[in-house]
Amino acid sequence: MVSRLHVFDMDGTLLRGTTASLEIARRLGCLPDLLRLEADFAAGAVDTRGFAAEICRLWHELTPELAADVFARAPWIDGLAHVLADIRRRGERSIVVTMSPDFFANGLRAYGIDEVVASRFPPLPLRTAPDPAGILTPADKVTAVERVRTALGLTRDSCIAYGDSGSDIPLFRELNHTVAVNADHALRALARYQYDGNDLRVAYLMAMAQSSGSGGPPSPHSKETQ
Repeated sequence: MVSRLHVFDMDGTLLRGTTASLEIARRLGCLPDLLRLEADFAAGAVDTRGFAAEICRLWHELTPELAADVFARAPWIDGLAHVLADIRRRGERSIVVTMSPDFFANGLRAYGIDEVVASRFPPLPLRTAPDPAGILTPADKVTAVERVRTALGLTRDSCIAYGDSGSDIPLFRELNHTVAVNADHALRALARYQYDGNDLRVAYLMAMAQSSGSGGPPSPHSKETQ
């Protein structure tokens, strides 16, 4: 029987200091366009669905091979494969929930993620806009976790969420065990635990110790708030 569910955000959390969109845009040479689009998104001038439709236009040259190479060269947080292997060894489950494209996020299955929930895009190369119904919003993170934890017969106290920014706020408001990983101020204020650094193993061990009630001291490279 599964005893715990680990929920990971991707952009800014597992990807250190960047996002899938930024990494792809850099490779395709359309970074200025992507930055303008992100500014519009931050200002509320475009929503997640409009954002997805626009990046499809910007990324018309993206092939499966190029996307796989961008994924392989991306700056993933240290210790990711180790943490996912330990989760499996314990008989627990892991899930990534991200608003980024599924063709990028699905690469995390090779690291050992049990399930990927991401925005659904057409097959590469992109020739049509995605179905708006398949593009995730921050609220969809809550829905996805509720679906998985209910199917596993877990309570919310059996879930640990790891995130870094505003898109994780709805989920952090629902769960008790939350870890802000290199996070912005708004998410830090909601998170039960905080970690700043480049090794997911430290954040994972800190959260495991506290959520299990062992009360072990956090690493000197981390800091905790309760």
